[in-house]
Amino acid sequence: MRIVKLNFLLVFTFVFAIGCKNQPEKKEVKKTEQKPNIVVIYLDDLGYGDISAYGATELQTPNIDALASGGIKFTNGYASSATCTPSRYALLTGVYPWRNKDAKILPGTAPLLITTEQQTLPKMLKKQGYQTAIVGKWHLGLGTGIVNWNERVSPGPNEVGFESSYIMAATQDRVPTVYIKDGNVVGLDKNDPIEISYKENFEGEPTAISNPEMTTMKWHHGHNNSIVNGIPRIGFMKGGDAAKWTDTDMADHFLTKAQNYVKTHKDKPFFLYYAMQQPHVPRTPHPRFVGKSGMGPRGDVILEADWVIGEFMNTLKEEGILENTLVVFSSDNGPVLNDGYYDDAVEKLGKHDPKGGFRGGKYSIFEAGTRVPFITYWKGKIQPAVSDAIVCQMDLLASLANLTGTAEMTTDSKDILNTLLGKSDTGRDNLVIEATGKTALRRGDWVYIPDYKGKNFREKVGIEVGNFPYEQLYNVKEDKGQQNNLAESNPEKLAEMKAVFVKLRGVDFTNGVKEVQFR
Repeated sequence: MRIVKLNFLLVFTFVFAIGCKNQPEKKEVKKTEQKPNIVVIYLDDLGYGDISAYGATELQTPNIDALASGGIKFTNGYASSATCTPSRYALLTGVYPWRNKDAKILPGTAPLLITTEQQTLPKMLKKQGYQTAIVGKWHLGLGTGIVNWNERVSPGPNEVGFESSYIMAATQDRVPTVYIKDGNVVGLDKNDPIEISYKENFEGEPTAISNPEMTTMKWHHGHNNSIVNGIPRIGFMKGGDAAKWTDTDMADHFLTKAQNYVKTHKDKPFFLYYAMQQPHVPRTPHPRFVGKSGMGPRGDVILEADWVIGEFMNTLKEEGILENTLVVFSSDNGPVLNDGYYDDAVEKLGKHDPKGGFRGGKYSIFEAGTRVPFITYWKGKIQPAVSDAIVCQMDLLASLANLTGTAEMTTDSKDILNTLLGKSDTGRDNLVIEATGKTALRRGDWVYIPDYKGKNFREKVGIEVGNFPYEQLYNVKEDKGQQNNLAESNPEKLAEMKAVFVKLRGVDFTNGVKEVQFR
């Protein structure tokens, strides 16, 4: 019996081995790691001190704080400029905005600032196999300068690398007050065509000056043209009533578009530039957030923005792509309280310091104009840390090129990928910052500001812009508030900084400096 069992076992083993040998050989498939999704969340006029992760005590922003505590919180993160259009230009092109004489705050009818030939962040990523999209504020010009808003507006985001675009043309306080999808005004009634002008009003159309009783938000300076939803705007608009946005729904509206994009494009790597409108004027929080901050509409829309970011991050998690998505969070420039409307931003500020201890603000060459919150977050890939390295939004182009398997060396953008991922403490050596045509140098712990003509303090916005008839030199590590000008007491450092600045900027660095009109 024992012999029979042994023979059976031998036969079974032999047959099984033959059968296995005749099966098609299974090849071991190497799973290639998918390129990460990339999301840039860009706020508008959010100051360094406006969020609790960066020291705010009067406002709590738990969802932005979660990005900071789970990623790299940069203490020396910069926008390229102290105003919106130049910063957005630098972020998307990797080029210093002072190289382009037209890179300034644009009206809603300005032609496209980015040429269709030049390199852009979405173009580069598109070549690397990415789907590309923008949701939110554009403010980089549309068309060629003469725009028929009742037809497809081109060129625009779609012509500089974005396969999908859902935008507002300029800012929430400027006409046209409509959403634009891939060049076409959303919900436009062809029987009620849109007309836009930044020079003169259309006959019979009410304005904040002629019909103040029609306004529900009062203008302080500059915002006294056409009235939409009770809010006086910059510029004149006629028609297009069915297409006009509802201001209080804007945050929800853009959030839904961003979420839907993620849900419908998650199967392949995507780049989403999510340019939120908060806390730019007019500050119009959804009723859910009205009064929540105790600081008036400005505080309320910051809380609203934090909630929106939480909802968006939840979508990444729910769709199963959080661990394969790099999120970059920042702001286009520093804070401003009164930027054209009476909305209690000054009166209800209390102990809150939007500047975070820095000097200046939006429009200013001082630190508060360009030093902004800057966070990189990638769950499981970036280890939480605080970095003092100097980083700039302009460097995303070269850095993300490296991340996605290529190189970009044709612009001012520097490859600081390892710094953004927390693998290095070394950032930029030098950074030329800009504010309304004026430029200055950040190098190491030092800032050099040349002498500039014009007024320093601008009463309308309540901000020092940095104009003085003498050179300024600050050690911003020891003197973050830039109160101690060391230009006279440290002539060697002054000469060193000026030499580097002139080498980078050129000897004619005052060319193009202009007196900005504060709305």
